[in-house]
Amino acid sequence: AKCQCKVVPRQRTNCGYPGISAAECKKIGCCFNASVPSVPWCYNPKPKKVKKVCPNDPYTRINCGHPGIKPRECIKKGCCFRAHPAGVPWCFYHRTVEE
Repeated sequence: AKCQCKVVPRQRTNCGYPGISAAECKKIGCCFNASVPSVPWCYNPKPKKVKKVCPNDPYTRINCGHPGIKPRECIKKGCCFRAHPAGVPWCFYHRTVEE
């Protein structure tokens, strides 16, 4: 993602070798920006931002509890709780998604 390459020039960490081309730099998964002298032009991207969400589709839920688990017990395990619909887990794991 382009936003992962928005790194303050003085905080860039070198990712290539001296004289690496923009194409070669991008091929190895790094960012390239030659607009600022005396800082790395080929540098590591920022890590992806992720967040935990409770899946909306009840049929993609992965069970995190036991039949009859109480909401408090489920949440204490760090899981999501939704007591509907019937026939799917009510206590289920979060999904990790990119922000």
